Amino acid sequence: MMNRKNWIRLFIGMIAWLMLASNAQADVKVTNIELKPHWPWNGLVDIIYSVTCDENDLNGEPFEVRAEFEGYDAVLGKKIILKSLTGDGVGTPVKLDGPNKATWDAAKDYPTINTAAFQVKIHASVPLYMVVDLSGGPDATSYPVRYTGQAPNLDDDTCRTTELWLRRIPAGKFLMGSPNEELGHKSDETLHEVTLTKSYYIGIFECTVKQLMLVMKENVYDYIYSRNMCDAVDKINYRAIRNYGTSTINTWPDKGHSVDSNSFMGKLQTKTGLTFDLPTEAQWEYACKAGTTTALNSGKNLTVTSGEDVNLNEMGRYAYNRYDGRGGSSTLHTKVGSYLPNTWGLYDMHGNVLEWCLDWYGNYSTIAVSDPTGPTSGSARVLRGGFYNCEPSICRSATRFSGIENLTIWNKSHYCLGFRIVCMP
Repeated sequence: MMNRKNWIRLFIGMIAWLMLASNAQADVKVTNIELKPHWPWNGLVDIIYSVTCDENDLNGEPFEVRAEFEGYDAVLGKKIILKSLTGDGVGTPVKLDGPNKATWDAAKDYPTINTAAFQVKIHASVPLYMVVDLSGGPDATSYPVRYTGQAPNLDDDTCRTTELWLRRIPAGKFLMGSPNEELGHKSDETLHEVTLTKSYYIGIFECTVKQLMLVMKENVYDYIYSRNMCDAVDKINYRAIRNYGTSTINTWPDKGHSVDSNSFMGKLQTKTGLTFDLPTEAQWEYACKAGTTTALNSGKNLTVTSGEDVNLNEMGRYAYNRYDGRGGSSTLHTKVGSYLPNTWGLYDMHGNVLEWCLDWYGNYSTIAVSDPTGPTSGSARVLRGGFYNCEPSICRSATRFSGIENLTIWNKSHYCLGFRIVCMP
């Protein structure tokens, strides 16, 4: 049995770590940390801490500060995973207007703690990444969600299979469309200013075969050609993603993010309590460009509109690099994340598979707009990003396609339709 004096000695070493979200530049600080073991000892430890954030650095952008907790045994020199945590900042935003208290069940997680010099590290940030744990499969009652400032380990395919990783995109302004002089420019790409007033999270990859399997209980082979688990979903229609099984097709924008419960997005929404959906066309292009104004999000332009383009070769799968040794289904689309990302860490936004957006296809605005949702009606939805068998000009950041919502999924010409997931604030 440990006495009170020993507890005081063991909990002297306390460390608070500061982590900044590089895209937000918010000054987030952890202060006033205290570790208070319950006495008489019952195995519980209260972790008291405060968090401050300079909101002015975010230019009025809505934000949440998240906390991560990490224990450390200074005697054995190893990390302690604090699994049995409850309270403020555990899976929820921290409070900025007062002290936070989390309680750790030390006896459950680390019963030998009485022999260790225990330390706790608290990472606080406006988190760059949201991670949805899909490992419970289609029969799970919920999908746990966590936030982190650390990018996924691409050498471990967990981020492409049992976990769904999304990256935070800050609110901001950009020029949507392309200038007339851009190689490959088309008449429906009228350049205009767009303001997105809210931050959002977007998938760093296109949705993969395994991720689709873990969400949809029905036969997912109706929606895929490739059987490679880390390949992008490749022939899914808009209705299966959002409003599967409903008689009313026109669900965006008139019904907002309301989706059918049996659709992919419906299941994600139900099991997380969060607003998952497809991106609007403006959200997609803003995330793709990541601050660039060039045809490619690498900061480079195309050198040709048809044939092999050396600048596009490094960014994504298209018709002229299908045999580059990076795999793929019969040299079609390939494993997500096989090419270089943009500066926001998003992969395959040039080529691989076309990606559905929420909007009806239609003409752009010719004036500056905020948070556009596209036309109120139409006959086809927007598709973006190019695909495995297209020319370089079709893979540009500004190129627009359109597709009918309920395309026949067995039509071989449609082996290029995928999607990327967004989570709204």
